[in-house]
Amino acid sequence: MAEILRKEVFCLPEGLIYLDGNSLGPMPQDIPDTLNGMLTREWGQLLIKGWNAAGWMDQPARVGDMVGRLIGAPHGSVVMGDTLSIKVYQAVAAGLKMNQDRRVILSDTGNFPTDLYMVEGLIKTLDQGFELRTVAPEDVADAITDDIAVVLLTQVDYRTGRVHDMNAITRAAQARGAVMIWDLAHSAGAIPVDLAASKAEMAVGCTYKYLNGGPGAPAFIYVRPDLAETIQPALSGWLGHAAPFDFTLNYHPGAGIERMRVGTPPVMQMTALEAAMRVWDDVDMQDLRTASIALQEQFIADVEARVPNLTLASPRDVERRGSQVSFRFEQGYAAMQALIHMDVIGDFRAPDIMRFGFTPLYVDAGDVTTAVDRIAKVMDEKLWDDPKYRARNRVT
Repeated sequence: MAEILRKEVFCLPEGLIYLDGNSLGPMPQDIPDTLNGMLTREWGQLLIKGWNAAGWMDQPARVGDMVGRLIGAPHGSVVMGDTLSIKVYQAVAAGLKMNQDRRVILSDTGNFPTDLYMVEGLIKTLDQGFELRTVAPEDVADAITDDIAVVLLTQVDYRTGRVHDMNAITRAAQARGAVMIWDLAHSAGAIPVDLAASKAEMAVGCTYKYLNGGPGAPAFIYVRPDLAETIQPALSGWLGHAAPFDFTLNYHPGAGIERMRVGTPPVMQMTALEAAMRVWDDVDMQDLRTASIALQEQFIADVEARVPNLTLASPRDVERRGSQVSFRFEQGYAAMQALIHMDVIGDFRAPDIMRFGFTPLYVDAGDVTTAVDRIAKVMDEKLWDDPKYRARNRVT
């Protein structure tokens, strides 16, 4: 197995154990210089010429291919831009167009809430009798009936790390004539994904977690290549137009995945993401997965041996778990705040989940040992039982 660890590539304060890359990845060291170059040499000197001379207009497709390599997407089938919420809206709306005689969107109760919120908003906007149906994650396959138009699932549960079987569920959906859409927010850069092999119609995801693109980094959307020339984008923005600079008054969709572009790309964020993606140039996802599992198994064993009042919330089977480990504790929020005060960064998800992400690019076995030592101290000495740790911040 090739060496995965590359701590020196990232900006991480001395002594800090960062187990929250599943929420916001750390900044690669060369991003400040990359952004400064973009600001001074490109925007500063080229001004509007940068769209052509610096390749800004081509960035969404160029970076899309960099992301595509990590999720098993063919060249030219992924494009960047907008937020994940927008990409969910685009994908579901397009999926409904592909199944116009059906009225049900199926998801599960483990899906990230914004996906469900966007579907609710789309349903209200269309006002054509569509229904969002949610079931328990383990019941999804049996709930795919002949009235389902679209199945929308997040592959890795944001709270517990539970993983859906992408290929099996996609086959089940397509056997019933449903369109399959995967949210890869907690998959891209965390576990091996092969969209081409799955044959799923569409996928979406964000890049500020495991891909380290920075807060607000642009999202991506994938469309299976055989559908890309016929899919109908609900958000027909000018950069998804076949000839945006002809400035015609009517929309004509662009070629292939380009039609899933919407508005002007955020060049500064895209430039940071492009630099961050270079970290992945020689990373093999199977090697990364092997290293991630080893760290998680060490963490679970050590926590359960030393901190019995935490209850494992993640699947024990490594094949059913992504790249995070979650424990339940009634005072989980306060305990996590105490732990953060001790320089072990994880996060909290209501009502009682303490989340810890394991990214072998910058987390090693020694970090796990230190983290467990500090968790044990917080719990054994009840350091969490302090009013300053109970006051809720806006972001948990």
